[in-house]
Amino acid sequence: MPKVVSRSAVSSSTDAQPTASSAAALRVYYCICGEFILVIDTNLSALPRRQSDQSTIIRCRDSDTAAARVFKLNATSGDPILIERNGGHERQYRFLCPRCTLPIGYQSTPPPVKSGPFLYILPGALTQMQGQLPQGALDDE
Repeated sequence: MPKVVSRSAVSSSTDAQPTASSAAALRVYYCICGEFILVIDTNLSALPRRQSDQSTIIRCRDSDTAAARVFKLNATSGDPILIERNGGHERQYRFLCPRCTLPIGYQSTPPPVKSGPFLYILPGALTQMQGQLPQGALDDE
């Protein structure tokens, strides 16, 4: 009976360009209590802020001018609240930390997440270092 020899070759190149998936780094954010809350394809500090309350704006849907962000939010829905603004009133559908129920963010449409054009993350609600207070978390105190 003939002897069976298997061969395998591993090829790698140091000249290869990185692929889009390997270059895209995901950012992880946590609540103050340490619970995992958000994974997103960019740094939150690089996103625009809302002028009325300085919340970070995450685009949920594609538009003619910009693409939607890729993200996953781990939060529970809270009761909607009515906020008085200079031009009238605004209804916010809040998202809360599933562990400590602190408000994390909101959107202008009823849940689920990404049902509206934007998701707003409250300033000081999230941190990249688990168990550490984010910068600006106690600015209103």
